[in-house]
Amino acid sequence: MAIKIKKILPFFLFLITLSYGQISPGDLTNAHAEFEGMSNCTLCHELGEKVTNAKCLDCHEDIQSLISKEKGYHISSEVKNKNCFQCHSEHHGRKFEMIRFDKKNFNHQLAGYNLEGKHEVIDCKKCHVSDFIEDPEIKKRKNTFLGLETSCLTCHDDYHQETLSSNDCASCHDTESFSPAPNFDHSKTAYILKGKHKKVDCKECHQLTTKNGKDFQEFNNLKFNDCKSCHEDPHNNQLQGKCAQCHTEESFSVFSGKGKFNHNTTNFTLKGSHKKNDCFSCHDKTTNPLLVFQNTKNVDENNCVECHNDMHEGKFGNECVKCHNETSFISLKSMDFFDHNTTDYPLEGMHSQVDCKQCHEGRFTKAIDFSACNNCHEDYHQNEFSVNNSSPDCNNCHTLEAGFDTSIFTFERHNNTQFPLEGAHLATPCFACHISEENERWTFKNVGVNCVECHENIHKDLIDKKYYPDNDCKTCHVSETWQAVSFDHNTTSWPLKGKHHEIKCRECHITNNEPTEIFNQKFSNLDTNCTSCHENNHGNQFEINGKTDCERCHILESWAPEKFDHNTTAFPLDGKHAEIECNQCHIASINTVDTINTSFNYKIKKFQCIDCHQ
Repeated sequence: MAIKIKKILPFFLFLITLSYGQISPGDLTNAHAEFEGMSNCTLCHELGEKVTNAKCLDCHEDIQSLISKEKGYHISSEVKNKNCFQCHSEHHGRKFEMIRFDKKNFNHQLAGYNLEGKHEVIDCKKCHVSDFIEDPEIKKRKNTFLGLETSCLTCHDDYHQETLSSNDCASCHDTESFSPAPNFDHSKTAYILKGKHKKVDCKECHQLTTKNGKDFQEFNNLKFNDCKSCHEDPHNNQLQGKCAQCHTEESFSVFSGKGKFNHNTTNFTLKGSHKKNDCFSCHDKTTNPLLVFQNTKNVDENNCVECHNDMHEGKFGNECVKCHNETSFISLKSMDFFDHNTTDYPLEGMHSQVDCKQCHEGRFTKAIDFSACNNCHEDYHQNEFSVNNSSPDCNNCHTLEAGFDTSIFTFERHNNTQFPLEGAHLATPCFACHISEENERWTFKNVGVNCVECHENIHKDLIDKKYYPDNDCKTCHVSETWQAVSFDHNTTSWPLKGKHHEIKCRECHITNNEPTEIFNQKFSNLDTNCTSCHENNHGNQFEINGKTDCERCHILESWAPEKFDHNTTAFPLDGKHAEIECNQCHIASINTVDTINTSFNYKIKKFQCIDCHQ
C-alpha cells in the first residue's frame, strides 16, 4: 500500500499544479504575495495539515524573539496558546488586512505597556510610526506595531539635552503633563530644600534659557556650595566663610553662628576658652550687615591686651602668648620663651634648666625670696657649718654653673682649717675623707685631724710610746708619701752606723709572711744581736758564753773582717801565708742537706805543714 502511494504521489502533485486555480482558496495578501504559487505551499502548510504556529514563527523571527523573552502582546492571556491563523487568516485577496483589531477598545496593557494620562487619548498612529523604531528591518515595514521601546526618549525629545545623570523620565514626570514634575523629590538631590527655599518657584533657581537653539532649563551643575552663588552678599565680602555658618533658610535675620562659624577663616583663630565666648562679648551688636563683626577686624590674635587687662602691668611686654594659652590664663604652656632676665632674678647656670614649677609652686606672680640659696634649697649639710645659728650661703662653695656636685672650696681655704693639706693629701680626692662609709653621705665636721682617725694604725702597741707619743705618726712619717720615714734612730739605744744607714727600715722592722699578706713587725722587741738579723755563717765557732759577737771581727761599713788580727791566733801569718786568700786555708764545708748555706771552717786544729801541703 505504501509503495502505491509513493508512485501515485508525484502524479497527484502534477495534477494539483495544473488545476491550482481551482484548488487554491484565494490570493495571498500583499505581505505574502511573493509566496504565491503551488510550489510554495509547504512554506506555510504541512501536507494534510493546517497552518502551524511553528511555520509562522520560522519566518516571523521578531515575534518568536518577543515570545521567547516573554514580552509583547503575543504572550498575553488573549493570545497565548492560540493558533496564529485564528487572528491572521490568509487567501482573502491582496488587500485583505491580516492585522485587524478594535483600536479604540484595545487593552494596551496586554502589549506590556499600560496607557495612562495623555497616552490614553492619543491616536495610535502618533506613536506607532517608523520614526520611533530603531531596528532598521522593522523600520521598513508599513503600519507595523512592532519595534517600539517603552522608554520615554523613544518618542519624546530629551528636553534636558543629556545634562542629567539619568534618562529615567518617570522618576520626575508623569504622563499627565511634562510640567510640573510631580515625581521629583528635591530631598534626594545634593541640595535639600529647607525653610524659605521650599516656597521658591523652581524658575528662581533653575533659569529658563536656550541651548543648541532649543528651549532649555538648567537643572545640573548649579553652584550651591555657598549662598552667594544665588544671593547677593549683604556683607559686601567683608566676612569670610559660608553664610550657612551664621544663617538658616528660615530667615536671614536669624543668627545661628555661635559654635558654627569657622572663625579660622578670619585672622583670629578661636582656641580654648575663646570658643566658649558669646560672639557679642567681643563684637558689637548691630543690625547693619556692613558693620556687624567688623569692630575687631584689625585686632591681632596675639595682641591680648587689646581686649584683656594686663595683669603684669607691662613688665613682661605684650606678647602674652609666649607664656599663656587660650585654655586658661593661669594654665601656662612651655616657659621656654619667657625671658627671666626681665625679672629681678635672672636665671644663670643650672637654674636655666630647672622647670618653672620647681620654684614657682603657686602662681608665677607670687613673690619668691631669693636672697639666699637655702630659702629654696634644703641644707644638705644639716647646719654643719652653722655659726651662732647662722649658716653660710651655698654660693660660698658652689656655683650655678657646676651645681652642687662640684665645689669651689680651694686648697688655700682648706689650709685655713684645722687640717691644712700637705703632701699626698693635696692629691687625695675630697670624697676619700669626707664621705661617710656608714650612710655614704658627705660630712665635713668632726672628720679628725690625727692620722689614725683616717688611716689604719698598723703599729698599734708595737712601738714604745716614748718614740710614738699619742700614736702620732708624724714622729716617723711625712705626708708626701707613707714610705718616707724621718725617724731619728740616734734617740734609741741602738744608733745606726755604717751600712745600717743605707738600708730601709722595713729591712729590719717588718717582714712579710708569704704567701699571706700578714706583716710581722719588730720595734721595741727587736734583738740588737747581729745574728738576729744576719745569717751566721760561722755557726758556733766563735761563741763565747753561747753568744757570737760579730763586731770582734767585722765592721759596720762593710762585711769585711777588718778587726780580725790573725796574729792573735795560735797560727800567726808569716811569709807567704800572709799573702794568700783566707779561703785557701779555711775551706768551705758544704752541707749535703743544706746546699744553699755554706759554712767555713775557721778553727783549724792541726798546723803541721803536711796537714795543708802535700
